[in-house]
Amino acid sequence: MEGIQVSTEIAGSRNHISIIKVGGYIDTTTASELERALDSLLKQGRFNIIVDLGNVDYISSAGWGIFISEIKSIRENGGDLKLVRMVPDVYEIFELLEFHHILDVYDSVDEAINKFEMAETSGAAAKIKMPPHPDKAPQPEKTESAVAEKPAAETPQPAEEINPANLSLEEKIKVIIKENPGYGAYRIKKELNTPKYGFTKVGWFKVRSELARLNLNSKSRRYQFAMNSN
Repeated sequence: MEGIQVSTEIAGSRNHISIIKVGGYIDTTTASELERALDSLLKQGRFNIIVDLGNVDYISSAGWGIFISEIKSIRENGGDLKLVRMVPDVYEIFELLEFHHILDVYDSVDEAINKFEMAETSGAAAKIKMPPHPDKAPQPEKTESAVAEKPAAETPQPAEEINPANLSLEEKIKVIIKENPGYGAYRIKKELNTPKYGFTKVGWFKVRSELARLNLNSKSRRYQFAMNSN
């Protein structure tokens, strides 16, 4: 290991986003350098922050503590702190500690920047949006379909035996979660590349994106999904 490298740069359509790029490892001996970079941005009133961890091999409790301790004050000042490009080993610890309930994670810097830009656009639109006048509120129309009789329920057909190898990627992931709800993105990726699932080779980021799309990107949600599927 070669310690830590920290640099900052500006991004965003109005240069209102700060990016902290980190390399190496973050532990008790190196975390202070990252903490200084973050504190410097906060003192400048820069609260939209992205931390690029693409070149970080390891984060100790001291490193995670920096992010967790600052996130509340950052959000109270109208900003946010987003983590991007975590390598699988780092993300596994992040997920195990259940920090995904507190911090937002993205696959790329551009994706995190877009989230900041979209949030700002939505906030501006909300300020100028006027509620409809109560006297002009649209009234629901009655239609024939609203009173139509419900069709008779179809007779259920016996389920056919399905080969997991022939399923779509989404369905394969769901099957794995039903059988192993404790698996995270990295272990799901490894399970996909087995004979049972036709040696499906996908990247770890792709699996994590699918989990987020399916709203199954937390262990508690995966356990709930597995329970509801039985």
